Amino acid sequence: MRYKLVIEYDGTPFCGWQKQQGQQTVQEILEKAISVATRQKNIELSGSGRTDTGVHALAQVAHFDCDKKLDLYKFRESLNALVRPHPISIREIASVSDDFHARFGAKQRSYLYKIQNTRYPPALNVNRVWWYTYPLDENKMQQAANLLIGKHDLSTFRAAGCQAKSPLKTIDEISIKRDGDFITLEIKAKSFLYHQVRNIVGSLVYVGSGKWSINDFKSAFEARDRTKGGETAPAAGLYFSGVLY
Repeated sequence: MRYKLVIEYDGTPFCGWQKQQGQQTVQEILEKAISVATRQKNIELSGSGRTDTGVHALAQVAHFDCDKKLDLYKFRESLNALVRPHPISIREIASVSDDFHARFGAKQRSYLYKIQNTRYPPALNVNRVWWYTYPLDENKMQQAANLLIGKHDLSTFRAAGCQAKSPLKTIDEISIKRDGDFITLEIKAKSFLYHQVRNIVGSLVYVGSGKWSINDFKSAFEARDRTKGGETAPAAGLYFSGVLY
């Protein structure tokens, strides 16, 4: 039987989602816990997307196969106990059809990026936001972000080491909202390039701070050259927020 998990985690202590030799990752910890809970060896957990070191998830989706029928409520309770003290929570578990695939079946993925725009440092939001001390104009950031909607060559926002075959990606939506001292960017697309969201945010912050005009952003974007783009925003502010199937 195939089961789907919806997972929340604090990415701060992990070297990302995907298993890596000699590193602590979310996938490895969950696979070990599922093996104990199901008494089944060689559990393979497939995630809907990879998150990098320090990146968080509000609703990562993953699936695994099991040779027995599970009591969903008891299994979730058991799994949440087994992963402690690691900051990982299983929000939901459901039985799904054999053709469900967390990664290849995804039609849209969503990310959030959070900025604390204050002169004082975060206390409660350490490792949860990008602390940016200079004033930001979220309206100008939104105007610049609107240029990215649709299918484009996003080489300016593509990090070195990206394994995607093409820099062409389609961005469905970008929204930027301020709530007091906090600015949140939400971006939706079927798939993303390596560090795409963080590189976009870094360039938009150049616009919001006045370092760049909207035309400067447009020129950097159209250059299709990573060296022309803004800085890479810190991992701490990024959240994998959901998947649409």
